[in-house]
Amino acid sequence: MPATWDEYESLSAQRGDGSLPRLKYRNGEVLLMSPLPHHGKDASLIADIIKTLLDHANSEYDSFTPITMKLPEESGIEPDYCFYIDNWEAVLGKKRIDWRSDPPPDLVLEIDVTSYSDINDYLPYQVPEVWLYKRNQLRIYQLQENAYQLKAQSRYFPAIDLPTLIESCLQLAYDRNTSAAIRDLRQRLRDGLL
Repeated sequence: MPATWDEYESLSAQRGDGSLPRLKYRNGEVLLMSPLPHHGKDASLIADIIKTLLDHANSEYDSFTPITMKLPEESGIEPDYCFYIDNWEAVLGKKRIDWRSDPPPDLVLEIDVTSYSDINDYLPYQVPEVWLYKRNQLRIYQLQENAYQLKAQSRYFPAIDLPTLIESCLQLAYDRNTSAAIRDLRQRLRDGLL
């Protein structure tokens, strides 16, 4: 719906610290979304996959959800998960992140089941890597020269076929449950199968 930045801020304030409905501001409009259960399940599982891979690599990181990213008068978005991997120390101990001066997340995960998401929503923040899971397919975008380019591999997990891995984990999670999918992933990592 058409809206000003002030109207977006008013809606955000009315919602308070709750995470629903999710709000987005772009190009003079506000978009509202109430995620469906499978949206939450997919987001949680893929975030758990990322954490499992980072833990297996002994990587230091921090992650956040829900989080609202705002640049006044320009953009307001709420990604499903944000990961600080290279810049985790820059946000260490912060209660709030200033999107104008603090570094952006190194990796953002966005699940899209309703065409709500647009990769270019992350351009104002200069997020280096965005994973967009849409229509049962993982798309990995990396920021290059102020534009997002679709890539086959993640800069954080270059040796792993992530689309295939995520597809198999999601299949196991829906056939059985999330914990079975993560246990299976951990076992494959221990066995050197990935």
